[in-house]
Amino acid sequence: MNVLVIDIGTTGVRSAVMHHDGRLQAVEYRRCPPSSPFPGLVEFDAIELAAAALEVATRSLERHGQPVSGVGITSQRASTVVWDSATGRPIAPALGWQDLRTVFDCITAKTDHGLALAPNQSVTKLAHLLNAHDPDRHDDLRFGTVDSWIAWVITEGAAHVTDRSNAAVTGLSRHDASDWDDRVLGIFDIPRSMMPAIVDTSGIIAAATALPGSPPLAALVGDQQASLIGQSCVHPGDVKITFGTGGMLDLCGDHVPPTSGNRSANGTFPIVAWSIGGATTWGIEAIMLSAGTNVDWLRDDLGIIATAAESHDIAQQCVDADGVVYVPALLGLGTPHWDYGARGSLFGLTRGTNRAHVVRAVLEGIAHRGADLVEAAEADTGRDIGVLRIDGGLSANPTFVQALADASGRPVEPAPVVDATTMGAGYLAGIATGVWTGLDEIAAAWKPRHVVEPRAVLDRDQWREAVARARGWIPDLSALDF
Repeated sequence: MNVLVIDIGTTGVRSAVMHHDGRLQAVEYRRCPPSSPFPGLVEFDAIELAAAALEVATRSLERHGQPVSGVGITSQRASTVVWDSATGRPIAPALGWQDLRTVFDCITAKTDHGLALAPNQSVTKLAHLLNAHDPDRHDDLRFGTVDSWIAWVITEGAAHVTDRSNAAVTGLSRHDASDWDDRVLGIFDIPRSMMPAIVDTSGIIAAATALPGSPPLAALVGDQQASLIGQSCVHPGDVKITFGTGGMLDLCGDHVPPTSGNRSANGTFPIVAWSIGGATTWGIEAIMLSAGTNVDWLRDDLGIIATAAESHDIAQQCVDADGVVYVPALLGLGTPHWDYGARGSLFGLTRGTNRAHVVRAVLEGIAHRGADLVEAAEADTGRDIGVLRIDGGLSANPTFVQALADASGRPVEPAPVVDATTMGAGYLAGIATGVWTGLDEIAAAWKPRHVVEPRAVLDRDQWREAVARARGWIPDLSALDF
């Protein structure tokens, strides 16, 4: 038995058939990046995205040549699509989760209504689209995050749904993710009729009639939660960090809902990890705003490495960074500081500093930020984190993985695949269709690529001093508090 996974990232769409032993076969990928018409604006063509999803999914099924038991969708979270239910066409370009055009709407919501909203959430994006393109609020419009939109497309309009892991990060749901928040809907004049039904993360939803064989749609899950399950982090206290463009730590919690959806004292915030059979498992998330972006900067802007993989080879040309410290704050600092005015900084440069020192300092700086996320998660939950499971592009960089182990003082276990999101969505669809018996079987399936033990001690005190100097560089942005 096997399942089809449609994995919709920020810059492309992947599909694969996942087998009971965890193998991914018939993998297809199509690049589908967003556009940025002006700085701070990020939007995409939802029709093109849907076409890409149908194309790669169909190719995977055709290559596999046999029926699958179900389909799982994992996607970027909080990106916002509004479409006409009669025509099936979006009313405007969809707004990506990175879009910042509603920053001042978030500030106003806090000032006027006491709502703690961030511009990466869906609520102000949805209100913006409605105000600009449907001020009269017609009844035939539908809202969805990317999972909702793709589910609508592959079921040919039969399912207008989202799951709790996606709903809980929109800013539109109650803090316990049980339903949409009528107060928030009223404040932003959002008709409840346009909202998707909230369903379990794992469970049969509807037939995906737009795909060959019409397999049942059996799972919807946000990308970071999919990565959590894909790395078998299914027991309370299990932790993974995904080091992609940014960095996301997610910790699996229990069934007790949070008392608030706001950030905690150390900068983490509650998430729905998943819901199965009506029971919701909660967790927390900590965010690094830029991770792999810093390696891209070395390659694309400074030109001191030719490929991302070369950062390891160059860093190995020196035994340490020779006192150079890099703070990876190209977009500001997330957890625990949440300082949007912090900026990327290099400290400790001397006439003897060379390319290898700078490259190593960048990798170590990202590792220090990973350790910051771990410390924040421990402080906010009271749990001891004994081991780190990681995925994302940087998980394949040996210098970085060793630096993370050294900075955090913990063993690091890279996932067997670079992107564990696909496996997580596959597990969830497979639970719903009987491929796997449940979460305990998924926990037992964990097989890391290898285990990297701490070997040295990176200077955390010097790191904290460097962060303090990088903070507040743009005071007006540092004053923003979402």
